[in-house]
Amino acid sequence: MPFEILKKQELIPTIHLMDISAPRIARRAQPGQFVILRTGETGERIPLTIADFDRGKGTITMIFQVVGKTTMQLASLSAGDELRDFIGPLGNPAHIENEGTVLLVGGGVGVAPVFPQARAFKEAGNKVLSIIGARSASLLLWEDRMREVSDELYITTDDGTKGHHGFVTDIVKKLLEGGTKIDRVIAIGPPVMMRSVAGVTRPFNVKTIVSLNSIMVDGTGMCGACRVLVGNETKFACVDGPEFDAHLVDFTLLMNRLAMYQPEEKLAAEKYKCEREGCTC
Repeated sequence: MPFEILKKQELIPTIHLMDISAPRIARRAQPGQFVILRTGETGERIPLTIADFDRGKGTITMIFQVVGKTTMQLASLSAGDELRDFIGPLGNPAHIENEGTVLLVGGGVGVAPVFPQARAFKEAGNKVLSIIGARSASLLLWEDRMREVSDELYITTDDGTKGHHGFVTDIVKKLLEGGTKIDRVIAIGPPVMMRSVAGVTRPFNVKTIVSLNSIMVDGTGMCGACRVLVGNETKFACVDGPEFDAHLVDFTLLMNRLAMYQPEEKLAAEKYKCEREGCTC
């Protein structure tokens, strides 16, 4: 069954939003879950975290960054086009309950999957503190939406063009050292950022959860491609996660696995770009 793209928007350079018509998935989707899609019959399967869902309209919202061949193909589609496959919701939903004060940290595109969790924690009665970061002010994502669901919103930029000049971990450390009582931290973004957040919260013994978007193929636990080491135990991110205790994740192994196919990914992207531009490389 084809899945129609109802909306396509470039939010900032290389980062796109899509609303997909998928009523059955939208009815069951929860914060923290993801989908796996294919653009065409011979396309690669890629996982994308659910950024939002509308049960009434039957839509799933995805935000993705163009980094390789498949995301280039996805970005070339427009409203009215259809995806060949769109499977979900996959993975375990985020654990949402009234914990007290929850700190949500989103780095780069990671702000998108942080948003539905921030909203859900707010609806569950928590005080929601949020930190969003990017390299520059022009690359900040969903600032207005995050402000709507946060009691306090902190902004950081690497170059200092908006908010705190520095990293999200600077604010995490400042809050904890300042005595702010935080009952749970959720961090989603690049692995190096999630590892850094875990390093800051560990001495304070604050429960910290990260979402691992590892290499995936089938998304159902059968292939084993998404295995990660958590607490010295092998876990499958697609069925055991994607969320795990940050203080138990082997981030070095995770990042090494994510880098395994980078040469092949680069070649595939260059070849696809060449074919589109009609060159003979």
